[in-house]
Amino acid sequence: MIDLGRIRLFCTSLGPAKAPAVLLVHGWGGDGREWSPHAETLAGHFRVIVPDLRGHGRSEVPDEGNTPTEMAEDLAVLTEALGTGPVVAVGHSMGGQVVNLLAAHHPHTVRSVIALEPAHGAHGEEAEAIPARLADYWAQGARAAASFVAGAFAPDASPGLRTAHVRTMLGTPDHVIAQAYAGMYTDPGAVGIRPHSEAYLSKRTQPALTVWTSAAAAAWERTTLHVPGSRADHWPGLGHYLHEEQPERTVQLIAAWSGRTVML
Repeated sequence: MIDLGRIRLFCTSLGPAKAPAVLLVHGWGGDGREWSPHAETLAGHFRVIVPDLRGHGRSEVPDEGNTPTEMAEDLAVLTEALGTGPVVAVGHSMGGQVVNLLAAHHPHTVRSVIALEPAHGAHGEEAEAIPARLADYWAQGARAAASFVAGAFAPDASPGLRTAHVRTMLGTPDHVIAQAYAGMYTDPGAVGIRPHSEAYLSKRTQPALTVWTSAAAAAWERTTLHVPGSRADHWPGLGHYLHEEQPERTVQLIAAWSGRTVML
């Protein structure tokens, strides 16, 4: 546990202290354990930082402020406290939004971004469903969110993966579930809805790699890219937790993007 003054975060660090740093950030209702296979392999080449975001896992659970914006502020303080220098910031789902906010608001802390199925770009029916979903999360908390998680995996996902995530979601405090979802999509300044997403992505000055399981989402993402070297990839046939359904492919992606070759 690291006391950052503003929050106490549980965080692990693997690999050589002087190696280039990779920050692995989990998503909504998750925790850093989902990055364990990736961190173990990447630690042969990088300093791998894996936090539990505020309100999640083993980190402190505030009564208020469990939002992506505050989480990004936490990570800016964390990287400074750890002396990592600029990191390759990797985030999944809500974590993808968090690392992009970190890059936009604290550009000196981020060398580049990898966002996997990030929680931005919502539009059409997806955006229209957000108020009703949020009402469910305020009313039922993690129980309502667990049903989303249960349906978020491909049919051939590894046995136990779905159950592990449902359990982790159910262990996340109800108010954190609702606050984080509102912070992604409906709070003032939230960036999850497509026009707001485009505005915040325009502030990012670092190269970015975004991976979507939807071809349409990847095509839209490409219209937002303005920094040389950035790209959006499409990984079809996978569920929302693509980094866990294909961990070796994800490790190779992170390593190649960061200029290293990792032997699996």
